[in-house]
Amino acid sequence: QVQLVESGGGLVQAGGSLRLSCAASGRTFSGYAMGWFRQAPGKEREFVAAISWSGTTVYADSVKGRFTISRDNAKNTVYLQMNSLKPEDTAVYYCAAGRNPIATMSISGYAYWGHGTQVTVSS
Repeated sequence: QVQLVESGGGLVQAGGSLRLSCAASGRTFSGYAMGWFRQAPGKEREFVAAISWSGTTVYADSVKGRFTISRDNAKNTVYLQMNSLKPEDTAVYYCAAGRNPIATMSISGYAYWGHGTQVTVSS
């Protein structure tokens, strides 16, 4: 079993920044892709960013150039640096652990999920 614990969410003004962290435990972290998804009220969960075991990254078009995903395999942690935040970025952000080493945008590619952390961007 894999446990994922997100942290770093909060309230920020538009144009501000936040850094989310996700600490993983329960299996070999370095061999798997990790991803971030988000879900706004009344909307489906959507892909934000993913990183492969080797560091290859993939981003949703809506966050490209503003968000950066990274990982520290020594600390079993994945990060999401969010800059130039917009009110439409408001959502619960979820960390997910992949089923294999390759980063994917598909929800079905992830086997384990954290409980989420709230990000609220005020205008």
